[in-house]
Amino acid sequence: MTTLHWAGLLLLAVIAGAMVPFQSAINASLGRSLGHPLWATLASLLVSILVLLPVIVALRLPLPGLAFITKAPLWMWAGGAFGVCFIALALTLLPKLGASGFIALAMAGQILASLLLDHFGLFGLAERPLTTPRILGALLLMGGVALIQFSATPAQALTNAG
Repeated sequence: MTTLHWAGLLLLAVIAGAMVPFQSAINASLGRSLGHPLWATLASLLVSILVLLPVIVALRLPLPGLAFITKAPLWMWAGGAFGVCFIALALTLLPKLGASGFIALAMAGQILASLLLDHFGLFGLAERPLTTPRILGALLLMGGVALIQFSATPAQALTNAG
């Protein structure tokens, strides 16, 4: 893989991450307007389907085989449930924690879970053992998370909590 290709992949990952706070903030506003975060969760997922279906049709992707669908382990279908949980929790927590606070704490959870997934090679991922540099990197990121979340003045923290 060339350096330019690798840099492009890294940039795309940053762009993907940058979309999360926008999605969360927009969906939180939608949840307030619809009267409950779960209605906004449903609306978000329906819009996802409406956006995705034309892309699938345009790419002329073949339908998945029924044999796989009936034989796939149950854990393979859990991604949708995790997505619903993330969206619903983002809609509920983002207004209380603020965008940076919620994303920082969500990122902390992502870092910890990612280290475990990599270490054990779960769900078909390549094993990447926990090493001192990886643990140190995670601790540094977690320190940054703590600074972002807990650096508000007491008055700001009370305002955000309401």
